[in-house]
Amino acid sequence: MEEGSKNVRLGTIIGLLVEEGQNWKQVEIPAETGDPSSMAPLMAPPVAAPASPSLQPLPKWNMGLENYLSPGSFRVRLSPAARYIVETHGLDPNNIIPSGPRGILTKEDALNLLQQKQKSKAAESRPVVSPAPPQLTVVPLAPQATTVSSVYPRPTFPPISIPGQPAAQGIFTEVPASNIRRIIAKRLTESKTTVPHAYATTDCDLEAVLKLREELAKDDIKVSVNDFIIKATAVTLKQMPDVNVTWDGEGPRQLQSIDISIAVATDRGLITPIIKDAATKGVQEIAASAKALAKKARDGKLLPEEYQGGSFSISNLGMFGISGFIAVINPPQACILAVGRARPELKIVEDEEGNEKLQQHQLMTVTLSSDSRMVDDKLASMFLETLKANLENPIRLA
Repeated sequence: MEEGSKNVRLGTIIGLLVEEGQNWKQVEIPAETGDPSSMAPLMAPPVAAPASPSLQPLPKWNMGLENYLSPGSFRVRLSPAARYIVETHGLDPNNIIPSGPRGILTKEDALNLLQQKQKSKAAESRPVVSPAPPQLTVVPLAPQATTVSSVYPRPTFPPISIPGQPAAQGIFTEVPASNIRRIIAKRLTESKTTVPHAYATTDCDLEAVLKLREELAKDDIKVSVNDFIIKATAVTLKQMPDVNVTWDGEGPRQLQSIDISIAVATDRGLITPIIKDAATKGVQEIAASAKALAKKARDGKLLPEEYQGGSFSISNLGMFGISGFIAVINPPQACILAVGRARPELKIVEDEEGNEKLQQHQLMTVTLSSDSRMVDDKLASMFLETLKANLENPIRLA
C-alpha cells in the first residue's frame, strides 16, 4: 500500500519485509484471507448443554481483543468504534453478519444495525388506521391537532454520520486530523491543564519605532514593527535573565542563550520557528532570519532544530486586525507574549511651556502569559515595564 492510503481494511497486507540482498519481487506474497463478508460469527455451545462463558477458551488470535458477550448469545468480536455504538444504543450484534476480517464486527456493520433499528422503530410507531363501520357516525367534541412528533416519535439517540452517504441536516462529518494538528492539540491541552497561567497587559507607544522605520526605509532598510518587538524582547530577557527559563519537571532551568520562538500560521497548523541568539543580532539581521524561517515553515521545510526548543515565544496577530488577545504558553517555556495591532489614540501631553494639549499616539497592547511556577506576578510586571521602556526608546536596543 502507498503511504497515506485511506480506507485500508483491517487485515490487508500493507508491506513486505525481506532479508538483506533478497529480491522482494521474487518472494511469494501470501494470499488474502478471503472475503470477510462470507465469514460467519463464532457459534456458542448448544442450547441443550450450555456452558459457562468464562470456561470457553478463546482462540489465540482472539486474545486481547474486545468481545461482546451476552447470556445465551453468539460471541462476536467488535472493533472499538463498533463496540461504542452497540453499547450506546443497546444493539444486538448477533442480528448482523460481521464483514470484518476473521469475523470482526466493524463500525459500518454497527451503523447498518443501527439503521435497521431505526426503521423498525419507525414502522412500529406508525398507527394502523382501520375503516370505521358505516353504521356509526362519529361526532367529535372538539378538533384535536395531530403533530408529526406524535405520529413519528423523535429518536433519542444523536445523529451519526454514515460513510458513503450524503449528510443529512444535523449530521456531522468527521475530518481526519493531521499529525501536526494532533501534536498541537496534545501540547496545548497539556499546557492549559498542567501549567498555572497568569496574565499581565500593558500598552506600548510605537511613535519612536515608527519614526525610526521611516528613517531606515530612506536607506532601503526594510524592517517591520514585529522585528523591533523581537529585538526588544531579547534585550529585555538579557536584562532580566530570571524570565529566560524553562521548566524541567522538578524546577526552573535558567538558559544561557536567548532563543525567541515566533508563531507562524501555516496550512497545516501553527508552528514556532526559532530565532537563535536574538539578543546578539541587529534588527535587520532579525528581519532577514524571521522572513526566511516563516517561508520555510509555510513550505514545510523546517528542520527539527529550527523549531524545537526556544526560551520565549511571541505571537503577533496585529496584521489580522486583532487589538489584543491572550496566548497559551508553549511548554516547557515560561512565557509567551501576545501582540495586538497598533491603534491611534489621543493622549493629553504637556508642551515645553507646561500647557496641556491633545496629541495622537500609536498604541499597541501586549499581554504576557507566564508560568506562575517560575515567573510570579511581580517579575512579570517588571518584565513588561522594562519591555515597554525598551520599545518606546529604540536607542536602548543598540
